[in-house]
Amino acid sequence: MIVTTTTLVEGRPVQQYLGVVTGEVIVGANIFKDLFAGIRDIVGGRAGSYESTLRDARATAFEELEAEAARLGANAVIGVDIDYEVIGKEGSMLMVTVSGTAVRLG
Repeated sequence: MIVTTTTLVEGRPVQQYLGVVTGEVIVGANIFKDLFAGIRDIVGGRAGSYESTLRDARATAFEELEAEAARLGANAVIGVDIDYEVIGKEGSMLMVTVSGTAVRLG
């Protein structure tokens, strides 16, 4: 399945628009990750545990997007947008949302 942020795929005209599709993932922040990230903020360096969690959440959101598009009979999702939001009490959770338009390309 082609997934792109662009509104067209060169050489592949849109034959049918099938609707907006989304993928959403909400992950909770782990207290130990918060502790070690805080230490890294003080001494410098990257927060690898957060980066890993963010990558996993984004990958899962894209998997959901593609699965929803496939159920509609799409072979591509165009105009994809990725959003990140901090939600929950005191920003204790991260939400990753991807959305786009499911299409059938020629």
